Amino acid sequence: MAKVLDFFKDSYVEITEKVTWPTWSQLQNHAVVVLVASVLIALIIFVMDKASSNVLEVLYGTAS
Repeated sequence: MAKVLDFFKDSYVEITEKVTWPTWSQLQNHAVVVLVASVLIALIIFVMDKASSNVLEVLYGTAS
């Protein structure tokens, strides 16, 4: 049981004293980067999906 308590104590010390947390401004900037990258990747996948769908419709002659 002592090992478990030591683990939690060490974890607390590490989180409060040894970890460098980003500032609020850095966090917002990184969130914007992730959001923009996610939207771009989603758009690329959407375009690829539509293009492959159109190619398959032409190949199989199921275009309405």
